[in-house]
Amino acid sequence: MAFPLFFGVDTFGDLAFGADGNPLSQAETIRWVVEEGVLAEEVGLEFFGIGEHHTNDWPMPAGDVVLAAIASRTSTIHLGSAVLVLSSDDPVRVFQRYSTLHAISGGRAEVILGRGSSIESFPLFGYDLADYETLFEEKTELFAELLKGGLVSWKGTTRTALRDADVVPHLESAFPVWLGVGGSPESVVRAARYGFGLMLAIIGGPPSRFAPFSQLFAAALGEYGQPDRPVGVHAPGHIASTDEEARDELWPHYRDVLTRVGRMRGWSPPSKAQFLNETGPEGAWHVGSPDTVAQKIAASLPSLGATRFDLKYGMVGLPHDSVMRTIELYGTKVVPLVQEMLADNAPDSAA
Repeated sequence: MAFPLFFGVDTFGDLAFGADGNPLSQAETIRWVVEEGVLAEEVGLEFFGIGEHHTNDWPMPAGDVVLAAIASRTSTIHLGSAVLVLSSDDPVRVFQRYSTLHAISGGRAEVILGRGSSIESFPLFGYDLADYETLFEEKTELFAELLKGGLVSWKGTTRTALRDADVVPHLESAFPVWLGVGGSPESVVRAARYGFGLMLAIIGGPPSRFAPFSQLFAAALGEYGQPDRPVGVHAPGHIASTDEEARDELWPHYRDVLTRVGRMRGWSPPSKAQFLNETGPEGAWHVGSPDTVAQKIAASLPSLGATRFDLKYGMVGLPHDSVMRTIELYGTKVVPLVQEMLADNAPDSAA
């Protein structure tokens, strides 16, 4: 089955900054995310996603509430998690929140599930990291049962069992579910087993290294007797009028944020050379002019067997005007260029 091209944007709710370089409040940041979602629809994008985080830099613990606010001001754009840390949440409540969003938005909700590369939610909600794998496996299994509709019976070790539970609100239509994968073949197979879409979270290194995951996904779908499912790419980036402008705008904030995160995770501060490598032709970051970013996306999607690209925009410290400009350029310039490039390279384009 051939899936159509699909383009969206994701945010982690990066703390917003004014043009004067001073941070705005967390409340202002959340209100700005609503405006970003509205702009995403205005410039023709098809998806707006919010990733779950619980920190000062990313004050976005309740993305579904923000998505509901965006739903009230939009009419076509799909709205969803990017990603939701299912391991430290309750699958029943996740289903209820997103089925409610699906109802409010008229059938535009999506869910991208993940294990969580950021682990701040585990101690916050009383979960033991020693149970990392078991929590995700059991909760994914329960969530898949909830999606089937009807009365739900389930038993595991991580929460109370359910027996003929009527979980409301009932879905009027199914919503797409994806599994975010950052480097685990086991997660690729899990996505196929449950019949979820595969979202490749490419945040470092060459995108080409994820091609075997797409091949594994296709093979696993066949082994489990599942129909074809789409493959998408989630990757970070920043867009400006020129390559130099985009790099100059992003670099100091990239350096500062990764230095802070590195202190907690044992990383060395990034060098300028590393930044230029990650934002260059072989790196994971899509940074530059609309033409540069479009060429990179158009080259990577076919090589990864993917038909969807979600740009993770923003970075703590960037002025909000430049964040909005990235969304605008992505929707009005980059996406049309990618569509044109891929149409030109299609097998029947010469016919």
